[in-house]
Amino acid sequence: MPLFYAYRAATRILGPIVGLYLHRRKNRGKEDPGRIGERFGHPGHRRPDGPLVWIHGASVGESLSALPVIDRLQRDYPEFAILVTTGTVTSARMMHERLPQNVIHQFIPVDRQVYVARFLHHWRPDVALWLESDLWPNILTRARKAGTKIALLNGRISEGSFKSYRRFPSFIRPVMACFSVVLAQTDTEAARFIELGAPNVITTGNLKFAALPLPVEDKILRKYRDQIGDRPVWLASSTFEGEESIAASIHARLREKHRNLLTIIVPRHPNRATGVEATLMGKGLRVARRSMDHIISRDTDVFLGDTIGEMGLYYRLAPICFIGKTLCVGGGQNPLEPARLGCAILHGPDMSNFAEISQEMLSEQAARPCTDEADLERQLDQLLTNQPARDALTDAARNYANSKAEVLERTMSAINDLMVASRGPHARP
Repeated sequence: MPLFYAYRAATRILGPIVGLYLHRRKNRGKEDPGRIGERFGHPGHRRPDGPLVWIHGASVGESLSALPVIDRLQRDYPEFAILVTTGTVTSARMMHERLPQNVIHQFIPVDRQVYVARFLHHWRPDVALWLESDLWPNILTRARKAGTKIALLNGRISEGSFKSYRRFPSFIRPVMACFSVVLAQTDTEAARFIELGAPNVITTGNLKFAALPLPVEDKILRKYRDQIGDRPVWLASSTFEGEESIAASIHARLREKHRNLLTIIVPRHPNRATGVEATLMGKGLRVARRSMDHIISRDTDVFLGDTIGEMGLYYRLAPICFIGKTLCVGGGQNPLEPARLGCAILHGPDMSNFAEISQEMLSEQAARPCTDEADLERQLDQLLTNQPARDALTDAARNYANSKAEVLERTMSAINDLMVASRGPHARP
């Protein structure tokens, strides 16, 4: 395992650089300055007594997938305390809003042995439930060595990552050996995990199907519905650079036909909002920003959703949703979230981050692909004009999103042995 030990040595030698890197990220707003110590393994809370289950999801998507699991853990294994770790400021804010009060949140320590040892010595997790694909060698191998039973939930490996890992078996096999069980999203993912050395792989499905509809504050929803009134509305959600400009150009052309059209644009990264606003205003559009509590007046062209954790609001305001990160950059975002909330869904040509879900939705006529800007404009025009077509697309999307909720039952059944073995008298205190 020369490459694996080379990684360990590198993380040890590069310690001072890691510290500088974290402090630079803090200065750029990518780390929480009040909690930077957690990234070095320093705890922010006392460890509760009794058995503890540790759930890790790197960012927002993985963290949201964990919420139904957390709900079931609290119901089925109430004696376990729950620790959730994430790696981004955005996911931490989301967890602050969505986690039950008695669940502890911490930032995941950087994968350097001294930080990892500090974290594990304090928290002493009995079971670790790792979400999707955030595979850190030091923390996983040390946790396993310390006696933590580890499961990978909602496991996925992209084709690119799989090819890279396969070239370095001496690096990835010790990591895969840490998992008592790997629960893969698809049979394709399961085959990849098996080839990479995972010892016990089960296909359980995608936990995103088990998620509840995104929440919203009723008072805020009513306020904006009153401001919008009967105006035609469409949403460009989770957009990346370049897609806001496309949405603005489409709005400028479609408003000639669809009187009082309102376009809602929600950048994937709200810290880009000021630049996005400048782009929109440069095209002669009038912008209302959610973060500034601007009123959506009759002459507002674009409602800029520059807040975190409010996608449940934006999806409920718009009957038509274009999924970003599919035109100017690739991969897409989770289409199940707008599907549950009554949106007719359009997306660009690249939904590779949700390839199987996207393909199934297309086959069920639950979403429509758009080849480019002109095609997106054409299909928006049609859906804004033809309500029966829009309703049919909306109904198909909602039916598909609700069709596989049993994935949660399969997931909980697969981890039951780990939980039961850790709740008995031999479990660590």
